[in-house]
Amino acid sequence: MFEAVQFVESRDNGEPIEVVLGEFDDELMAVDVARQARDSYAAGESVDFAWWVVREKGAKLANFISDSTSDREFVLDLRSGELVEIKS
Repeated sequence: MFEAVQFVESRDNGEPIEVVLGEFDDELMAVDVARQARDSYAAGESVDFAWWVVREKGAKLANFISDSTSDREFVLDLRSGELVEIKS
């Protein structure tokens, strides 16, 4: 089970707000939902910083990471702890 999660950090409040966008049996479906949320957020006019992750339900590590400052996407290499960019 995978979950797509959105975090929004307001300039007025240093604590990010976490919203689970959905739970999915398929990781790719969760990534699609995270990408759609990112694209919708980018189309708006918010100045807050936002990021999206896909993770196994309840996990502390993310399988997919993207943020509102660019269209770059990453995965976490669990062996090295390094972020690896996903090339389209």
